[in-house]
Amino acid sequence: METYGEYLGKATGKLGFGLMRLPVLPGTEDIDIEQLKVMVDHFMAAGFTYFDTAYVYGAGASERAIKEALVQRYPRDRFTLATKMNASLGHPSEADVKKQFAISLERTGAGYFDYYLLHAVQENNYKTYTAYGIWDFVRNLKQEGKIRHWGFSFHAGPELLDELLTEHPDVDFIQLQINYADWDNPSVESRANYEIARKHKVPFVVMEPLKGGTLANPPENVASVLKSAAPESSVASWGIRFAASLDGCITVLSGMSDILQMDDNLSYMKDFQPLTEAEQQVIKNAQEALEKLNLIKCTACHYCTAGCPVEMHIPDIFAAMNKNLLNNHQGALASYARAVKDGSKASDCIRCGQCEGACPQRLPIISLLEKCAAALE
Repeated sequence: METYGEYLGKATGKLGFGLMRLPVLPGTEDIDIEQLKVMVDHFMAAGFTYFDTAYVYGAGASERAIKEALVQRYPRDRFTLATKMNASLGHPSEADVKKQFAISLERTGAGYFDYYLLHAVQENNYKTYTAYGIWDFVRNLKQEGKIRHWGFSFHAGPELLDELLTEHPDVDFIQLQINYADWDNPSVESRANYEIARKHKVPFVVMEPLKGGTLANPPENVASVLKSAAPESSVASWGIRFAASLDGCITVLSGMSDILQMDDNLSYMKDFQPLTEAEQQVIKNAQEALEKLNLIKCTACHYCTAGCPVEMHIPDIFAAMNKNLLNNHQGALASYARAVKDGSKASDCIRCGQCEGACPQRLPIISLLEKCAAALE
C-alpha cells in the first residue's frame, strides 16, 4: 500500500528547487530574474514541481521573484509551492507572525500554498510558536483551503522532535537537515532525527543535502573516494541521491544558484534511482574519509559559554573552523566574522580553563581555539 510520503513524492518528484540562494546579476545583490526563468523552465520540463521559499528569504525578494519567474508563467495546478512563517525574526508579536501568511500570499500571488511550514523550529523558539497559537493557526488555514499540507522545518535534536510529533500527530510533513557528512554529527544528528520521523511515520523534505554547498566541493580525500567509484558523476550527485534514497523522503531541496547547477542536478535526478548496496558502501567510505579530518565534535550545547570571562561564542567559532576543515575556506571566514562580531576572537582566550571544565564532550577547547585563531584570523 502506498504511503502518504510516497504519494507526495510522486506528485513533486525527488528534487525540489530551494529558493534561498538564487542567481544574482553580476556586481549586484539583485536576483537575475531572466536566468531564474530559464532554471524554472528546465526544472518543470524535467517533470519536477516542488519550489521552496520562505517569508525571510532575501527579505521577501525570493517570494517576489518566484511570482515573476513561476507563478505568473505557469498554470497554478502545474507546480507546488512551499513557504514558511518565522517566529524568531526580530522578536515579532503574535499578530506580526500571523500577518506573514497574508504577506507571503501577496508577494507570491499563488492563491494558496501547497506546503506551509513553521520555520526553523528549535529549542529557542518552539515555545513561541505554541504561545502564539501558531499550530492551531495553520490547522485552520488548511481547513479553509488556504494551504494543502502543513508542517515545520527543524533544527534541533531528536528529543524535541519526538516531543513535537507526539504533541502534534496531525502534522502532514516535516523538513529535516540531512546529509551524509552530518549523519552522525552530534551537533546536527541527522540520523537520529530521521529515525524519529520514521518512528512517527511522518514524511519529510530534506534540506542542506550538500551541507550548504560543502559537499559539492568536499576535501580531496572525500572527493577521490566518490570520483573513483563513479568518474562520470558529479561529486554533488552523491549527496542528493543519498538523501533522496531514504525511506519517507518526499523530495530533496537543492539551492541551485545558476543554470549549470540546475542542469547537473537534473542529469541524474530526472530518472532517479536509489543508491545501490554498492553505492551505499561508497558513501560509508566517504564518511570514513571525513572522519579522518578530525572535525571538532562540538555539540553546541553552550555549557562552555555560560561563564566565559571574555564572552566568547566558542561553539560558533568551532562551527566556522569545521567549515575550514571541510575545504570551505571562504564560508569559514564569513562564519567566523559572524561568530566574533558580538564576542571575543579565538585569540582573546585567556586560558582560564572554565570552558574545558564545563564541556560534556571533554574537548581540549584551549588548544582548539589556538588552531582556530591560526586558521581564521
